[in-house]
Amino acid sequence: MSRRRIALIGFGSIAGDLAPALLARTAPGYELGVLLPPESESRVRVPEGCALLADCEELRAFGPEIVVEAAGHEAVRKSVPQCLALGLPVLISSIGALHDEALFAGLVKTAKASGGRILLPSGALGGVDYVRAVRDATSLALRYESHKPPAAWREELVKRGHDPATLAEPVTLFRGNAREAAATYPLNLNVAAALALAGPGFEKVEVAVICDPAARGNSHAITVDCEYGTMRTEITNAPSPSNPKTSWIVSRSLLAAIEQYFSPVMML
Repeated sequence: MSRRRIALIGFGSIAGDLAPALLARTAPGYELGVLLPPESESRVRVPEGCALLADCEELRAFGPEIVVEAAGHEAVRKSVPQCLALGLPVLISSIGALHDEALFAGLVKTAKASGGRILLPSGALGGVDYVRAVRDATSLALRYESHKPPAAWREELVKRGHDPATLAEPVTLFRGNAREAAATYPLNLNVAAALALAGPGFEKVEVAVICDPAARGNSHAITVDCEYGTMRTEITNAPSPSNPKTSWIVSRSLLAAIEQYFSPVMML
């Protein structure tokens, strides 16, 4: 069997973690293309053997079986629509961008018209299957609390007059719903957006964002209460070595989603 062709949009910390893992896989293995503009400084970090793609026309010629967005919200706005228009399935890492109702509706419309598909990974999150199963419960209460160490919120803390190096007590940075959270912290609240899309919608997910000097990693606490049952889960993810704002598990979630996509057995 020939190797599967995958195109990555962007080459930041997530793609930098994902690409070596994909290239190490065998039987059948993966052939990678990376979509980056010619002037991008990230091009020098792309592993040897990966095809460098300057635009969506070169991506189309590369012929990927699936496209993986790992470049942030701007890529969801600019590159993902073009890929969907080519009829390609796109695995979106920056789920927080979908808090923009007009953007999300436009992507869905493009996918329907072209035969493309929007694929959403669980990312740093666990329990998405349970949330999806209870999304229509009449008494559903869904709460999400994020705890990250000061290194992940350095700029925000300084802006609020805190010294990240000497912070001694937790600081609550945000309380509100998932749409407000994703709009306020677009680079940090992909988990809240994933819960909203799997569950009852952005307005019905309660979110708290806490910077905690005692946090040993990026922690996600989810509480579900409804007539079908309850769920309490807490996950603490190690931060990516190259970006403390990103959980290391995110790249592994994308890897798992890609392998699930190509597998003859699918767990839903």
